Amino acid sequence: MTNPLTHFDQNGQAHMVDIGEKAETHRIAIATGLISMLPATLALIQSGTSKKGDVLGIARIAAIQAAKKTSDLIPLCHPIFLTRIAVSFDVNEPQSSISCTVTSETYGKTGVEMEALTAVSACLLTIYDMCKAVDRGMVISDIKLVEKHGGKSGTWNAP
Repeated sequence: MTNPLTHFDQNGQAHMVDIGEKAETHRIAIATGLISMLPATLALIQSGTSKKGDVLGIARIAAIQAAKKTSDLIPLCHPIFLTRIAVSFDVNEPQSSISCTVTSETYGKTGVEMEALTAVSACLLTIYDMCKAVDRGMVISDIKLVEKHGGKSGTWNAP
């Protein structure tokens, strides 16, 4: 019986999945995550007066950079040619939180889910890093894949 965990061979040893015979298709992945903070921290971010600069602008760049470096961080992840990384933010003042959504795209033989998830993680960690001097109690949560398109498995949407 084939192991359903594709990163292990028939002997249970970790290996990089062979994608040589897979078809090249347009692949898209969308991931999200959330960082919650004190209202004063959110106000500082929105005002753009943080001592470290434009928090969301720098977090956006961190997300893009992380997506491009995913295969350097995740041991069995294939390096891929990204055709697009888009990062957006949704500020929720009543909840004192910011959600980050990343869309990653490629035309290739393997998906871009890991790139989207890595980008969201780095984005939220960057916000934490830039604001930790005023709010060490920030909470990063709900990092998840919400949608993927392309490849043999087609479209998947989170329930």
